[in-house]
Amino acid sequence: MRRKYLMYLATLLILLFSVSLASAAEVLQGKFVSQDKEKKTMTVEEYDLNMTPEHKYGVPTGNLVEVNVATAKIGIPPEPGDIVRIAYKVVGAEKVALKVMNVSKQDLRKK
Repeated sequence: MRRKYLMYLATLLILLFSVSLASAAEVLQGKFVSQDKEKKTMTVEEYDLNMTPEHKYGVPTGNLVEVNVATAKIGIPPEPGDIVRIAYKVVGAEKVALKVMNVSKQDLRKK
C-alpha cells in the first residue's frame, strides 16, 4: 500500500515539474508593414496594450520588429496595413514566429 502511494506521488511530482518547465510563447501585435520572402521575415509595427475606442487593437508604438517566419504556421496571408498577432520564441537574438494570425481578416471578437 505504501509503495503504491509513493509511486503515485512520484508520478504526480514528475508531471507537475514537467508542466512548469514548459515555457510559453511571447506575443506581438501590430500593423503588418512588409515581408521579405528571401530572408523569410515579416516586419511589424508594434502596438501597445492600451486599447481605446479609436485604437481597438492598441496604440502604435513606432517600433518596427522583424520576425523570422520560415517555420511559422500562417493563417490568412497579411497585406500591408493589416493587423497581425504573432506568437514567437526568442532564439538567440532572433524572434522566431510559431504562428501568425491576420486579426484584420479573422477577428474573433466579431463572432
